Amino acid sequence: MESAQHTELVKPPAAGPKKTSPLYTRRVKTFMREVWRDRMSYLFLAPFMLCFAFFIIIPVFIAALLSVTNFNGIEFPRFVGFSQFIYMLTQDVVFMKYTLPNTLKFAIIVGPGGYLLAFVFAWLIHQLPKSIRDYFTLALYAPAMVGGVALSVVWAATFSGDQVGYLNNLLLRFGMIESPQLWLQDPKYLMIVMIIVTLWTSMGVGFLAMLGGLQTVNTELYEAGRIDGIKNSLQEVYYITIPSMKPQMLFSAVMAIVGTLKAGAISTQLTGVTITPNYTGHLITNHIDDYAFIRYEWGYASALSVVLLLLSYVLWRICFVLFGSKGEQ
Repeated sequence: MESAQHTELVKPPAAGPKKTSPLYTRRVKTFMREVWRDRMSYLFLAPFMLCFAFFIIIPVFIAALLSVTNFNGIEFPRFVGFSQFIYMLTQDVVFMKYTLPNTLKFAIIVGPGGYLLAFVFAWLIHQLPKSIRDYFTLALYAPAMVGGVALSVVWAATFSGDQVGYLNNLLLRFGMIESPQLWLQDPKYLMIVMIIVTLWTSMGVGFLAMLGGLQTVNTELYEAGRIDGIKNSLQEVYYITIPSMKPQMLFSAVMAIVGTLKAGAISTQLTGVTITPNYTGHLITNHIDDYAFIRYEWGYASALSVVLLLLSYVLWRICFVLFGSKGEQ
């Protein structure tokens, strides 16, 4: 009798009704309920979301698909797997010898250089009285507002290879050179000219974001810093200013990356040709234009675009580690 009672006591309870809905189904239902609850917010976001999908997500997805095909724009794409990427790394001599080194050299100088100049000039303008601050901001931001055609006209006239060119005329007048220099045709000078022009136009949206971020820093932090032992402006910038405007610094870094990697058009605007002399100013965007619009090898051009996208993502992650908050990482 006791054993029977003991058996009844230790007998497990009857199992209840099993949950037949998978976890993802419940999450989808919860998400749909939240969307319906906030339907007005999603309605206002719809135009941006549609534009983002049609002009960013879908083109990136199509480029990723075409990167594993052989496609000339006329015939149906033929699947070739990763042979385009293997060719890029093993047989594309122009890409490995000129395009990739030029892109890295250009990005290393222009990216951090333009970013640093934008922060320095934004900080200097922030120190000026408010009555004249807007004039200096407009003067520095004006080159970024001018179209590429106008920039190419100004700088092409400056570095023209004849005596009429502004730089040649000035150097000849002071006796610094004996004959006009072909600044835009000489491989020794073209990359330097491209870097100068790009740095001159680097005061764009990132510069305005930094300037706006400086104006949002709480001035009481500077007073507290002086009490804690901060003695000069450099320490204020390092310990107070930069940590207080990390979102603006991150946004400016992303814009600097985008502007640097897409700056290959500047060589075409200066020289007037897609392929620069001896591939001196040949960046990855020029290589993509070469295969896409001259050779009509759209599959290989898409593979190059995917590599450019991956390079941008790696640089973005580095910037996110430097300027992103710990919670966001």
